[in-house]
This record gives sequence, C-alpha cells and structure tokens, in this order.
Amino acid sequence: MLIDHTRPLDTVPLGTALTVSHASDRGPRRYNADAFAVGRRTFVVADGVGDSASAAEAAWAAARAAALLTDPVAAILAARDALQVHSGDAVIVVATARPDGGFAVAWAGDARAYASDGSDLVQLTTDHTVAEYFRERGIKAEPRLDHVVTNTVRHATPENIGRAATRAPWLALVSDGVYGPLGHNGIEAIMSGHATAERLVRASLYARGTDNATALVVS
Repeated sequence: MLIDHTRPLDTVPLGTALTVSHASDRGPRRYNADAFAVGRRTFVVADGVGDSASAAEAAWAAARAAALLTDPVAAILAARDALQVHSGDAVIVVATARPDGGFAVAWAGDARAYASDGSDLVQLTTDHTVAEYFRERGIKAEPRLDHVVTNTVRHATPENIGRAATRAPWLALVSDGVYGPLGHNGIEAIMSGHATAERLVRASLYARGTDNATALVVS
C-alpha cells in the first residue's frame, strides 16, 4: 500500500522553507524493506538488503539514526552504529540542506540521489555495485551484477562512503525499485513537471517494477 506524505519543512537555521514529499510501496515483495526519514535538515532513503523482516528493521533503524545528524557522512556512520543491534543490513543515501543553499549528499550502496533544475536531471551518486566497478574500468558487465552491491551501511567507512554536492533546487532520493523501472529518462520527465515522491513511486509501479519502491523529493 502506498504511503505518501507532502508537507512544508520549516528550516529556520537556513532562512528558507523547503517542501518535502515521501512515498513508499511494498510492490510485489513480501516485505517493504525500504525506509525513509526526515530530520531538521537531513533527508534519508534506505533499502534493506533482502526481502525479510530483518532487512526492513535494518532499513528503518539506519534511516532514523541518519536523520538525526546534519553531516551526511557522519549520518551514515551513525546508521552503521545503529545496525550493531540488528541482524540485517541496508544501502542508504543521505542529503543535508546546506546553510549556503543546495545539498550535500553521501551514500553507501546503490540507493541514488538525483538533482534537477526543472529541466535537466543529473545523477549525483555512483552505484556501489560490481557492475559499476567493471564499467569504471572499461569492462562490460552482465546486467545481474547491477544488483550485487559492494558497499552497505554495515560496511561503510569514512573512506568508502560516496560524496557529492549540488545547488540544484530539486533533489530526489530513490531506491532501486524506482530508478530501475523508470530509468533516467522516466525520472527526468517526472521531475520536469510537478515532481512529488508519490508520482515517482506510482510511475515505477505502473512500469511493472518488481521491487519495493521509495522516493523522497525535496524542493
């Protein structure tokens, strides 16, 4: 069942008001192992590894812990610490609104962040997967390797956490259940209109996605 929420986010320290929407759907899986969380300046999407109750618990624990911090790298390390009392694991993407405008982003695994100016879409993150490892070295990778991650919350370190930044006015954090069926062009088309997390999730389900689908959009 789709869970959707859209609300203005009062960010007094930034001197601006942001609007955040988030939506999640279990899709055809047995469990919804995706999670999202919103802090004062921090936005998180986590995707549990596997289709199990422990994966779902790990994703929610990681997301909640990460949302408490306002530095995205520190947030992922806090998520890692939170998983010490859980048996599951997750991938994660975290964005924090910067006082000078824009967002700082960090990630571990293959959850993604996209930035949009209302026209062009840019993927800020680079998947931590075996397939991406091969592609970066000019080696063709089998499609199945796109689903084999090389980094997770549990294995995150200050050295292997990905980092990016953007001053774009729109930011979307998504699990692979969204970007997998929609692709770059599908996300770009939605982000160029009245972008909400619900539209991204519903579109991914309409495109016959086979995974949990979760999105968080900040503008």
